[in-house]
Amino acid sequence: MAVARVTEIVASSNKSWQDAADQGFKRASKTLRGITGLRILEATAAVNKDKITEYRIRMKVTFVLEQ
Repeated sequence: MAVARVTEIVASSNKSWQDAADQGFKRASKTLRGITGLRILEATAAVNKDKITEYRIRMKVTFVLEQ
């Protein structure tokens, strides 16, 4: 039987929401072992002078706890 945990993280990028998700996953995988999935909860952006300056995502990361 496996037991999993879910943690929520926020990541940002100046390129795209996809890049923000990739960066968030890349950083999470440095500390969390056994990641089995992600769920994007929200995508937002910072705007300055009618241009998007930062893409932000909030996601949940699921990982299996070690024995």
